[in-house]
Amino acid sequence: MDRFIARANIAHFQDLLGRETDPQQKRVIENLLALEQKKLERAESQARDQSGAADKPGSAGRKSR
Repeated sequence: MDRFIARANIAHFQDLLGRETDPQQKRVIENLLALEQKKLERAESQARDQSGAADKPGSAGRKSR
């Protein structure tokens, strides 16, 4: 779910950047975009870690958050 939301926010911020003309507003949107990209990277890294843990013996049924 986190990855879905982050991707949607990234697309939204990219769209806003394409239409915004005010330099100050563009900076705000660029900062929000950068934060959302970092969130997506973290969420994808966690998903990879969880899927890798599921492949290891003795990890069946464990969920990490």
